[in-house]
Amino acid sequence: MANKIDVKELLEAGVHFGHMTRKWDPNMAPYIYMERNGIHIINLYKTAAKIEEANEAMKKIAASGRKILFVATKKQAKDIVAEKALACNMPYITERWPGGMLTNFVTIRKAVKKMATIDKMKKDGTFMTLSKKERLQVDRLRAKLEKNLGSISDMSRLPAALFVVDIKAEHIAIKEAQKLNIPVFAMVDTNSDPREVDYVIPANDDASKSIVKILTLVTDAVKDGLANRTSDNDGVSDAEVSAEAEVNEEVVAAIEAPQAVIAPEAEATPEVEAEVTETKTEE
Repeated sequence: MANKIDVKELLEAGVHFGHMTRKWDPNMAPYIYMERNGIHIINLYKTAAKIEEANEAMKKIAASGRKILFVATKKQAKDIVAEKALACNMPYITERWPGGMLTNFVTIRKAVKKMATIDKMKKDGTFMTLSKKERLQVDRLRAKLEKNLGSISDMSRLPAALFVVDIKAEHIAIKEAQKLNIPVFAMVDTNSDPREVDYVIPANDDASKSIVKILTLVTDAVKDGLANRTSDNDGVSDAEVSAEAEVNEEVVAAIEAPQAVIAPEAEATPEVEAEVTETKTEE
């Protein structure tokens, strides 16, 4: 089961720390609780509600058998995203975003197939018939392809959704997803425009602890969706699985329709307000 979202745990992970007030995006106003010492504090009750909303949608996508592409190229998020995405068997991009990754997916798939071709050459002995210089060039090409595209080698079709850490840093990926009507889930800090994504998770996208906490909650939901798919398929005939796949396509289509639902949030309690103020003062 996915972890229950505890506001106090989000607080301890520093999810509530936004950017300096002079760097804020006014469209983030609904998600900001207060300002303290020149820094905006994110309303963690709204964060928790948005995580639950995103988790439900991602769980359905995972249960349908489609892929969710995790994207994070900033230094403090790369390793975390790679680890969490691998744990739930989802593709990810942590190096430079390849231009046309989504809008020109056919070309990207051809590049991925080059890796398989090179591996086949090495297995059948063709590789050794090349000159030393040619082998060196092929090895360099293989290493470059592995670094940039190795993490999506199993993604045979466009992903059903994107999960992005820092929408400012990954604006090209978001633009491509928008062109193809692929829903975007994202951690959105106070300096970003939440209107750019379909599922907003207002959170600190700079601190490693915050990124780990959000990614853990999100990937646990994805694992739940995958587990539900596995259990549902146990003892089911191929014909039934095929019929289920058609239904799941309809579910995904419904998920991909843009939604802008803001769940009702509880007011911040005096105890949590005091903890936020105390934590920020200590910082």
